[in-house]
Amino acid sequence: MSKEKLVTIKEADITNNCPECFNQDMKITFFQKHTYGKLIHRTTNEVTHQIQCKKCNSIIYPVNWTDDIEKIFDYYQKMATPHKTSIQFTSLFYILILLLAVSIGAGVYLYMEGGITF
Repeated sequence: MSKEKLVTIKEADITNNCPECFNQDMKITFFQKHTYGKLIHRTTNEVTHQIQCKKCNSIIYPVNWTDDIEKIFDYYQKMATPHKTSIQFTSLFYILILLLAVSIGAGVYLYMEGGITF
C-alpha cells in the first residue's frame, strides 16, 4: 500500500474579497501529489489548488469565484511550476534485485557443476 502526500509547491497571500465574509485576506496554495511505497517513491504531475479565507477559514470553491479571483488564480497558476515527474527506487528494491541476481547465479553455478539435475 502506498501513501499519498500533497507537497506545497506555491503559496501566496491574495487581497481579493472573500465571497463568504467579504474580508480581503485570503491564501492560495498549489500542491503536487507524491506517492511513497515500499519499493518506489513517485512524483506525479498532478497539481491541485486551494483558496482559503484567513478570517472565516472557509475554502473558496471555483463555483463561488469572482472574475478577480479567476484572474489572480490564472496568474499564480502560471507561476506555480511543479517538480519534474520522477520515480526513485528505495534501498529495499535494490536489495531485492541483488538477492535475485545472486540466487540466479548460484542456481546456474550449481547446475553447471552437476549439483542440480532436472
